[in-house]
Order: sequence, then C-alpha cells, then structure tokens
Amino acid sequence: MLDIAEDLHRWAEQGRDFAVATVVAVSGSAPRGPGAALAVDSRGTVIGSVSGGCVEGAVYELCRQALADGGTVVERFGYSDEDAFAVGLTCGGVIDILITPVAAGTPRQAVFRSALTTAARGEPVAVARVVRGPVELLGGALLVRPEGAHEGTLGGRAELDRTAAAEARAVLDTGRTGTVELSEDGSHCPGGLTLLVEASVPPPRMIVFGAIDFAAALVRAGKFLGYDVTVCDARPVFATRARFPEADDVVVDWPHRYLRRTPVDGRTVLCVLTHDAKFDVPLLKEALRMPVAFVGAMGSRRTHADRSRRLREAGVTEGELARLRSPIGLDLGARTPEETALSIAAEVVAARRGGTGVPLTGSNTPIHREEGKRGDVAAA
Repeated sequence: MLDIAEDLHRWAEQGRDFAVATVVAVSGSAPRGPGAALAVDSRGTVIGSVSGGCVEGAVYELCRQALADGGTVVERFGYSDEDAFAVGLTCGGVIDILITPVAAGTPRQAVFRSALTTAARGEPVAVARVVRGPVELLGGALLVRPEGAHEGTLGGRAELDRTAAAEARAVLDTGRTGTVELSEDGSHCPGGLTLLVEASVPPPRMIVFGAIDFAAALVRAGKFLGYDVTVCDARPVFATRARFPEADDVVVDWPHRYLRRTPVDGRTVLCVLTHDAKFDVPLLKEALRMPVAFVGAMGSRRTHADRSRRLREAGVTEGELARLRSPIGLDLGARTPEETALSIAAEVVAARRGGTGVPLTGSNTPIHREEGKRGDVAAA
C-alpha cells in the first residue's frame, strides 16, 4: 500500500471510500513482491498494480466487491497456463493478495490516512496488518513510527499491539517490507497470526563524485531508479546547478571531506567518476571503510591497477579493497555518457537485487529473486 502512497493519500485526504489490494506473499516467479498494491475507489478509478497485468482485472472486481460488502479477504492466484480462460499468473508463481475496504470516517481510514500522508511526505513509517489469523482480526492495521509510537489497533488487544509495534519498528529499521509471525496473545512465539509489515523510508542516496559529463547522465539514471542524488566536486566551475539541474544537491567541496560529514547508511551508493588520484585515493580510503551499500570507481584497468596500488600504500587492506567495484559498470560496450550511465546503473541494480548481469537468454538464473536473497544494496 505504501508504494502508492503519493496517489492514495490524496484519496484519503478527499474522504473517498476505497479498497486496497496488497501483495502479502509470493512464491516462485512473480512480477511484483510483497507490498505491491492496487487501489480502487467508489467511482471505479484504479491506481497501482499487483501483478503487472496478469490478475489486475480479477483484483479490480474483488476491490469493487469489498467496497460493496465491507469484507476483508485474502485471495490466492497461481499458475493458469493450462486453462487459457483462468485468472492467474502465466509466469509460474503464486501470490496471495489482501483486499481491504477503507471507508471514510472509520478508525481504519484514520490510520491509513495518517500512514499515507507520512509516507507521501518522505518520512519513515511502517504499517502492520493482519494477513493471516481469525476473521475478526483480518486487515487490522497499526501505524508505527521510528521512535516506537503507534496508532490504530490490530483488534483491540493491547499486548498484541505492543508486540506488533516493536516488531514493526525493527522491520522499519531495515527499510524493507516483510512478514512477522506472532501468537494471538501477543507473544513472540510464532502462532496464529501473520503480519505484513510495510516499511516506507526516505529514498536511498546516490552520491556522484566528479562533476563531468558522464556524471550528468548518471544523475538522470539515479533519479530514474529512485535515488536522492548528490553531485560533489572540489572545482566550483564544474559543480554548478546549471550543469546538474536534475540533481537533488550539488556540493562544492573536496570529496573525502564531504563524505566524512554527510549522512550515509547501508543503502547509500557511492560512484567515483573523477579518476584523479588526488581526489580518488583519500575519498576511496574513507568510502571503503564505511557501511555503505556500493562503492564504484570509473577508470581504465590501468587506472584501476594504479589506484589499487596507491590505496594499499595508504593503508587500505585487501578486505576493504575487495569492496571496490572498479572499473565501475557492467560490460555493455558503452561509449557515450548515457550508455555508460546505463552500464553503471545496471551494476547498481544487479548488486541491489542479487543479479548476475548475464543475459537471461540461454541462462538458468532466476528472473525474480526472493527478498532475503538479494545482494549488498538494501531495498529502496
């Protein structure tokens, strides 16, 4: 649900009745993962997607039914190739979808409205909902903030709400969406309840060092992928807003000095495009010791060899050096700045999702990977 917060919160603000369908579980190959959502309002307007088109029509009708009867249900859609007229996935996977009606003026609508507004503002928030358990608890929603404060209830059970809030806060800390198993009495032992915890966090950061023409193309690619993108260069004549209008921030500072003072986390991507030793070596010495997701540097193989030598001389260990992706990018035969940006972005995505970078044609690698089997760049 939170993945369509920007649009859905406007419906909540306008007091519309709507039903929201959310993917709560996936097995096998499926187009979209847990948290993907589709919503339908009382006028029949639809936003979002749960399957890339395979079951959208059926889910739309289920949402319309939920609006009519007020019932919350979980529906499963599986493989449908054997029957051309069956509703299901042709990719061989199975998805479970929670359909929840949200009527204006109800406690549930108040919780949803608060969560959607918070997420749309780019502030961190989590929503825990019962997706397996007693019928009377199904769809119960609890909003949880980073400091632990919570709104709403999973069914009027204080101990259950407290335990669920603690679990949701832990999920929010990871920035991921996932499920939590609890007992109905609120104990941590897996039992009769499954909660889907959707986490919405600010966009991850991509910091591009080196205000060159390749950086301008990479800024556009980074924004397309959903990153908050900063360009940093020590040369004020190059690091200008006019040259990088699409960047969220343009900073004039020595790269290593800026990296020391700016916030980074386990989702941050660092792309070093300067390929100038006086910038690269002190910057990479800092970067390779930080708990960031991705550190890549541009340059030829000769440049990489020389840079690696200089980094070793500066005290960088072999373990730290092994984190460096250089030359940065996948082998696409790229020449132009745009092609090079695509190559770099492709490597970032492959690292984030645990991909191999090899062509899918002729390979046996899975197209869609499970949430827990990704690479070293956390989900955005």
